[in-house]
Formats: sequence, C-alpha cells, structure tokens
Amino acid sequence: MTAPAARGVRVTVPASTANLGSGFDALGMALGLHDELEFAVTGGGLAVEVSGEGAADVPTDEGHLVVRAFRAACELLGVEVPGLRLTCRNAIPHARGLGSSAAAVVAGVAAGFALAGRESDTSALQLAAEFEGHADNAAAAMFGGVVIAWTQGDRYRAVRVEPHPGVTPVVLVPAVESSTETTRGLLPSKVPHEDAAFAAGRSALAVHALATDPSLLLEALDDRLHEPYREPAWPATTRLVRSLREAGVPAAVSGAGPTVLALPPDGVVPPHVDTGGFEVCRVPVDLGGVRVAPLG
Repeated sequence: MTAPAARGVRVTVPASTANLGSGFDALGMALGLHDELEFAVTGGGLAVEVSGEGAADVPTDEGHLVVRAFRAACELLGVEVPGLRLTCRNAIPHARGLGSSAAAVVAGVAAGFALAGRESDTSALQLAAEFEGHADNAAAAMFGGVVIAWTQGDRYRAVRVEPHPGVTPVVLVPAVESSTETTRGLLPSKVPHEDAAFAAGRSALAVHALATDPSLLLEALDDRLHEPYREPAWPATTRLVRSLREAGVPAAVSGAGPTVLALPPDGVVPPHVDTGGFEVCRVPVDLGGVRVAPLG
C-alpha cells in the first residue's frame, strides 16, 4: 500500500440518461446537471456530510455508495487512506432515472484513481460498471457526451461519440421516485423476434441521429424493447412520452424512469403538451464527463 498522491480532491460528476429509446443497457448520454464532492484525506476515521438531493435518505457511514466506490478504487490501486472527510453537494435527483447512483460510483472511483496519481481509464470504468451491473450510465458520467456500452465476456466496454450540437435535452422530472430493480423486474425474459429486430435498427439509428442528424431522433427514440413493459410502474411517464411524440417531439423514458427525456429541436417543449406533475428542465449535454481537481 502507498500513501495518497494528494491530500484531497474535488470531483464534479454529471447526471446521465440511459437507453435513449431502444438502446437498452447500451446507449447513454451525460447531462449538464452535476453533483460536487470533496474528498479530504485525514489522519483517521470517516466523516460524511451530504446536502441537496437525497440528503435525508443516504447513509453517512461506510455504507454510503460514494465511500464504497472510493474504498474499492483505493484497494484496487494499493492506496492507503488513513481517514476521509467526504462532503457531497448533490444536484442530481435520486431514483428518477438520471444516473444518480452511477454518478456516486464514478465520483468515488475517480477520486480513488486521482489519489493514486492516475486518470480514470478502462479499469476505472470496469470497476464502476461492476457496481452498476451495466456500463451505460457509468460510461456517460465518466467520459461525457454520448456513449455506446457493451460487454466482452466479463469485461465492460464503452466508446464515446461526439453529440451533434443540435441535440438539446430537456428532462421532465416527476416528484415520484422509482426503483431500477423493481422496473427491471417487469421486463420479460424473451421478446418477439420482430421487436428485437426493431430495437436493433432503432438503436443503430439513434447513434447516427445523435451524432450526425438530429432530424431522425423522433424515429430513432421509438422503442418496443422495454418501455411498453414498464408502463404499469409509471403510467404518467408513458402518457407524457406519447403526448410528446404525438406533438412531434423525440421523447423516451430516461433510464428506468420515471423521468422523461425529450429532445426538441429548439430545446422547448410545446406549450400545448400537458406536463402537469413534471418539472421541466432544459439541460445541456455534458461533454467533459467527471472532472477532478486538487483541493485548494
């Protein structure tokens, strides 16, 4: 074990939206909504302070997800941290399909790598994705932009795609929370071959639309693979997605829901679409991913 390369780091990590229609567990995009965290190395013990989103609900001991990811990264890299003071200022809503858990994991892993004197790389992605069980949100939070994620045996892989400047995300966030574990349990073990072929074509089209031709996003974000099966968990989300699409706005469920992702060409949701019960937030695509700086 070696001593940390610095006495502390400040980490800024973005939210993310995953699936992007039919790209189930494969496509992700980083969003310009960020949690800010400070990791200060101390002489001993653990102190965790959380403000903002989820402050009343998350643990403030070794069970905190950021701490767990940080410890795992330090163990992997052989860094000994005698004590830690963690300060979290959270802006990413929890349990809404905006990658809050992936952001927490990526922040912890990135801090551990930084204290080892290393930048986040494929081994950092592997560690973060192991916490998540898939790499779409984690890769988006780590690398920024649009990502394509896949597995190669037991390895998690991802590549970054530069998004077209005409991609203008709007997230519509309800007050109700959702459990990824619960909504994933609604998915069937098998889908019709026709639906699988539909999903393959639309997810490939989504990559092209996001990177090259946003005019194709309405078709690209259409899905038969997971959204119809999850409707019982969040009927209001499904209704809003349908209303947006009927108004000509590309829309999909963000991750496991219940947030809706819309990609209107002008970044504005048409006023005649009923968004009652949802907070409408225009957010840019985050192009940089997780950022780490030494504590001043």
